[in-house]
Parts: sequence; C-alpha cells; structure tokens
Amino acid sequence: MAIEVGQRVKVRRLRDRIPANMVGKIKENPVGTVDGFKMVDGSGVGVVVKFDGFATWFFEDELEIV
Repeated sequence: MAIEVGQRVKVRRLRDRIPANMVGKIKENPVGTVDGFKMVDGSGVGVVVKFDGFATWFFEDELEIV
C-alpha cells in the first residue's frame, strides 16, 4: 500500500539525520500525518510528516501506516 498525503503514519525507525531535539519528541509520540513529499536524492522520494508543532521527512521504509 502506498503512503498518501493526509494518512496517519508511525515512525518505526530513526536515522541519524534527524536533529536530536526532534528525536526525543518523535520517541514520545511517533505518530504523525503525511504532509507531502520531497526529492531527497537523484532517485529517492522522502515523505514529509507533520507532528505536533514541527515537521520533518523520512524515507518510506522508516514509516508504517496506522
């Protein structure tokens, strides 16, 4: 199943590109809403996830639909 804008997703894995202040917030509540997509390299697409008060992007394999 493809991830779509507006879906609720849970972060299942954090990579080291996430700033430390966001890591703590995400660990407290790993569920957010897909806000959009962004090109992350020559061929990859990242998923922008909005949490309470901030947003950041993830690779699709770091997320699961809830």
